[in-house]
Amino acid sequence: MENQRFSGAGLPAFAKVAAGGQVGDRTRWFCGAGLQACDRTARAVRHMATIVAAVATMTTSVVAQPSAFDIYWVDVEGGAATLAVSPTGESMLIDTGFPGSDNRDARRIFAAAQEAGLSRIDHLVITHYHTDHVGGLEALAEMIPIGRCYDHGTNTEEANQRWVDAYLRVCGDKRSVVAAGDRISLGGVDVAVIASNERIISTPVNGGAGNPLCATAEQKAQASPENQRSVGVLFTYGGFTFLDLGDFNWAKEVELSCPVNLVGEVTVYQTSRHAAFDDAGSPTHLYAMKPQVVVVNNGPRKGLGGTSPGFDAVMTRHYQRIAASPGLEGVWQGHRSLFAPGPEDNTAEEMIANLEETDACEGHWIRAAVEPDGAFTVLNSRNGHSRSYMAR
Repeated sequence: MENQRFSGAGLPAFAKVAAGGQVGDRTRWFCGAGLQACDRTARAVRHMATIVAAVATMTTSVVAQPSAFDIYWVDVEGGAATLAVSPTGESMLIDTGFPGSDNRDARRIFAAAQEAGLSRIDHLVITHYHTDHVGGLEALAEMIPIGRCYDHGTNTEEANQRWVDAYLRVCGDKRSVVAAGDRISLGGVDVAVIASNERIISTPVNGGAGNPLCATAEQKAQASPENQRSVGVLFTYGGFTFLDLGDFNWAKEVELSCPVNLVGEVTVYQTSRHAAFDDAGSPTHLYAMKPQVVVVNNGPRKGLGGTSPGFDAVMTRHYQRIAASPGLEGVWQGHRSLFAPGPEDNTAEEMIANLEETDACEGHWIRAAVEPDGAFTVLNSRNGHSRSYMAR
């Protein structure tokens, strides 16, 4: 059954409850079967008739108000799991976190899907075949139906073959290989494939143009072939854009940005490599994109502030490079970095979803709710703290 989204904005509290939601919820997902309980007694029937009559007097425009485009960054302890839900209720999950004997990450993704009112995942993108990006898939598929799957192909190194096999067990007969330049429709949201299988788009999108920062670009060798194959996507909803490049490394970022910044300036950027920015976060790339808001999908001891493959020690202050991005209005983190826990190496505490070590972590998510006019609000589920922005 397709997901249906129902906006309760402007309805009185009793009408929201009758529609199957809870008072105070911004958005409802409903099934008419839930109203059968109202037939249990004649008194309940009379009460429902009163509700229906009251709702019928309201203007159609109130009921038809458009819902937001929601993006959830699910905490998978430094892996990746980003859930996008279009205004029509169509959903796309990018990556599925780690495996584990307790299915922690699959359970957290499923909980976020329930929070969003989803009964299925319509589209699944696996950026690449590393354990922290695809490891939770098989467990998740036991919890919620998964529709179409998208990947860069099945070529990888021997060490990753087990994750290719796991992916094929779930998606083998319903997968598509995407190429740079492809597009995926997501209920009124455009999803452009920017990169796949080491190739990137050849024509700029989103107003991309020549990049003067290339004149002083620092070059680094390519690292981790599978990271280079990452599927990268750019979401566009009106004037709002969101970029997720999987685990692009420094060299691929420079390739995407020089001599032309092929993705233009973006509204929200999810950090590559979980913000382990010795082998990602090239200033030539980051500062050309000028993100308004950066979301760091790190763990307490993975990503931000930690080492990268090929490096024996942390070489730079990762958060400070993010904070220096021109035009930046906010940084939100999945975790406080316990590699470097000081305030100079993390965003403000109210904008961090999880503060503790993994063993004690409750797995709070971050959500952006984007309105059709480009206004968006980012919410921290740990403390209810939110900030609102307007896409430039």
